[in-house]
Amino acid sequence: MPAQQALAAVPSGATGFVFTDADFDRIRRLIKAQTGIHLSDAKRSLVYSRLGRRLRALGLADFASYYALVERDAEELVRCINAITTNLTAFFREPHHFEFLADRVLPELKQRHAHDRRIRIWSAGCSTGEEPYSIAMVVREVMGTAPGWDIKILATDLDSDVVAKAASGIYELERVAGMDETRKRRWLRRGRGANAGRVRIAPEVRELITFRQLNLMHPWPMRGPFDVIFCRNVVIYFDKETQRRLFDRYADIMAPEGYLFIGHSESLHRVSDRFEHLGKTIYRRIR
Repeated sequence: MPAQQALAAVPSGATGFVFTDADFDRIRRLIKAQTGIHLSDAKRSLVYSRLGRRLRALGLADFASYYALVERDAEELVRCINAITTNLTAFFREPHHFEFLADRVLPELKQRHAHDRRIRIWSAGCSTGEEPYSIAMVVREVMGTAPGWDIKILATDLDSDVVAKAASGIYELERVAGMDETRKRRWLRRGRGANAGRVRIAPEVRELITFRQLNLMHPWPMRGPFDVIFCRNVVIYFDKETQRRLFDRYADIMAPEGYLFIGHSESLHRVSDRFEHLGKTIYRRIR
């Protein structure tokens, strides 16, 4: 075996597995094919660390054995994807997006849909739920209980574990520490007894949201049209061609002049000409 093939990213003090270039290449080809996520060379240590835990849990001796298991076991494939997917989020992260939603988007949609009284919002890559719950809180603040209105928020993520966490609507107190105090009092319910130190999202917020596991690279079961799509800090893991296909699909499923919110480090420049840039990573569909 060539010397470079035996290189392994072994954390200090850990029980190490041999992690060859071939092992890494097989795994990242699999992840790209299944999810569209491109794992650069810089992600090698992350892949080793996270999948190494699966090898230890399963009692496997090497990554070749783990890859063979993933190929034949659909449940382990899901666990593999869940292990590698990074989930970093917070309530009202990038607050200017929620201010724009409250000040411009929702009042505009209220007028635009005065006849059918229907609004659809999609949080694509919802992680543990902080984003869709933040959206729903803003919807309630602007629209009230919205009697006679049909308002629904779809929240999806590739990682089935975080979708389950999100659907529970329960968070440790430190997860909501940065929220505005008025919002905390209005939209959070303090746990007692065994749930002390936790909060649960108020039912009038939770009832707006449907949580589903969804792979953005697969066919989408919903038809839309969506008035608003949040897809923030998701496409940074995709190559340009995958981004182009994804944003084209977003445009296809959006209402005319629908709004798209993306992450602070993302851009549609040379990726899609179907949206106009409104500033601060906010776009509107133009065709």
